[in-house]
Formats: sequence, C-alpha cells, structure tokens
Amino acid sequence: MVKTLEDPLSKTFAALADPTRRAILARLAQGSANVGDLAEPFDMSFAAVSKHLRVLEGAGLVSRGRDAQYRPAMLDARPLAAASVWIDDYRRFWGDSFDALDDFLAQTAEAPTDQESAQ
Repeated sequence: MVKTLEDPLSKTFAALADPTRRAILARLAQGSANVGDLAEPFDMSFAAVSKHLRVLEGAGLVSRGRDAQYRPAMLDARPLAAASVWIDDYRRFWGDSFDALDDFLAQTAEAPTDQESAQ
C-alpha cells in the first residue's frame, strides 16, 4: 500500500530525496526549461523526466507554463523556505551540542588527572 503524503514539508522532502529531481531543480534555478532541455544531461526518456516534474509540481517546487505546445517548467523555491526553517532548528541543536562538547573537552584537558595531582 502506498501512503500519500499530505503535509507540504513531507512532500518537499520526498521530492528532494531523489538526486535526479535535485539536479532538475538546480537546472531550473538557472531559468525555465522544457522537458527536452531537462532530459539532456540524463540517460532517460522524456516520459521519465515528465514523471519527475510531476512529483516536483506536486510538492509545489515547480510550476509549468503554457505557450502553445511549449510548456516550460519554472522553479518555485517557496516550499524550500519551510524546509530550511525545519533544518535550521536542528542546525541550532547540533551547534549547541557541539559547543557543549567543546566546552567539556576543554575543561577535561585543563583538569589535572589523578596521576598528575599525586606527583
């Protein structure tokens, strides 16, 4: 059974989990592109690239325009802001943890050992 992702943050992380989709987003950060342009660096069909684009669209990371038969894909980085906020909370946690470890190690290095104080 496939579980559908409902919340936007889960959709964003699920879309970013695939390296091909991350590469597509990196390409779209340079400007809009059609499926042919996006498929060029990959050894995959246009249909496979279109499936990746649908996942990115579902996560709100890509929007598609329409100009006759040309359907350019464009990056929409707004969902990445929520992901960045979520990650920043953990960055602060790990930063604080490493600072505390640093302090502990510095105190441990300064404190004389039992052998040193006996001499």
